[in-house]
Amino acid sequence: MDFSEVNRVVETAFREHALGNAGMPLRLYIMVPGSDGRTLSASLPSMEPRGATNDGIHPGSRSPALSLIIDPRTGKPLAFLNTAELKTMGTGAAGAVAAKYLSPKKEIVLGLIGAGKQAECQLEAIAQELSVQEVRIWSRDEKRAELFRKKYPRYDIQVCNPKRVCDCDVLVTTTPSRTPIIRNKWIHEGTHINAVGADAPGKQELDPTLLIRGSVYVDDIEQALRAGEINVPVSRNYFSRTRIAGTLGEVVLKKKGRSRDDEITIFASTGCAMQDPAAASMATR
Repeated sequence: MDFSEVNRVVETAFREHALGNAGMPLRLYIMVPGSDGRTLSASLPSMEPRGATNDGIHPGSRSPALSLIIDPRTGKPLAFLNTAELKTMGTGAAGAVAAKYLSPKKEIVLGLIGAGKQAECQLEAIAQELSVQEVRIWSRDEKRAELFRKKYPRYDIQVCNPKRVCDCDVLVTTTPSRTPIIRNKWIHEGTHINAVGADAPGKQELDPTLLIRGSVYVDDIEQALRAGEINVPVSRNYFSRTRIAGTLGEVVLKKKGRSRDDEITIFASTGCAMQDPAAASMATR
């Protein structure tokens, strides 16, 4: 599937969510030694299917994300899919939608912290919405960053240290870190940040001071409080629900959004269940 298509269906999903037309209960976490499992479910009446997903994270292996797609009219299964690729694309598309609406520039220097599959999807999806003039990337594994650079010869990609990467217009963080990597003092005014890696309790990539300095938008408020970039600062009473600037759906509807060019905006992505049936609606046509 083409990212331009995935971006549009995911954008529609966030619009439906903001309008109250998406059913999406909180995800269920089942922690076991060495991995964590999640069960997610969502329905998007405007896109037909309902989706239920079981997603496991196992260090050192590429585990499948299994999705059951149900016909909302009959309750019968339409498809049982390995949606690992669809989920990764859906998360990339959510970042692209956030960058489309919250970046003050249309021609950008893109900074990437992390060089895995999600970093690839963020680059490919964002490039559908904004003109990427240069990419700066850092990974704990420098060889992986070099492989990323070689995979995308059509882009001007520089392998840099984290501070240099942060000297950009749109910054994307995609690591599983449990301690902040990005320092507040590295981020200049007007930067938009997609904080993607903190998708489970205890994870964080950004200096919490940066959350106070910027305007934080989330995909889903209840989920973000438990599992997104803000979850650790909230648990320590450093950040609160009242500081959340809005949801991505509200940004898409233009009810919320950037108020000035020098504002720092942050999209704290957790990966919403509704992204799965949205992408699956294309895969099961």
